[in-house]
Amino acid sequence: MTIWFIDSPVGRLALEAEGEALSAVRWTNATEKAVGKPSPVLKEAARQLERYFGGKLKRFDVPFAQRGTDFQKRVWAMMCEIPYGETATYGGMATALGSGPRAVGMACGRNSLPIIVPCHRVLASGGREGGYSGGRGLPTKRKLLALEGVVLL
Repeated sequence: MTIWFIDSPVGRLALEAEGEALSAVRWTNATEKAVGKPSPVLKEAARQLERYFGGKLKRFDVPFAQRGTDFQKRVWAMMCEIPYGETATYGGMATALGSGPRAVGMACGRNSLPIIVPCHRVLASGGREGGYSGGRGLPTKRKLLALEGVVLL
């Protein structure tokens, strides 16, 4: 596994890769050190994230791999289909998956690739924020949605 860091408008991010695939994006602090030399996939992920934060990228296409249950992988795949600047609800996704909103929320919380797999685009019913496990929590979710032009009620 290799780890590389970027500074972003939502904090310092650690990008992790296993082989030729991005495996995690997580918030970190300045004391954590890189592991290994940045691989091509880490460089590409950093480039795409910088373009996203600069308003020039709306859909990521960096190769990634996540470990999870079949249900979690279905939720994550559905999140990837939510267009930039739009949102979905836990309940709507649950209905489409034949599940419940809490199960969708739990899968969102287990997403190891926030921003790339846009769990910040999933809201509670009525356009309420719901939760967010990345960065500083809801303030980070609000900032990511605002970056995409989403206005919360």
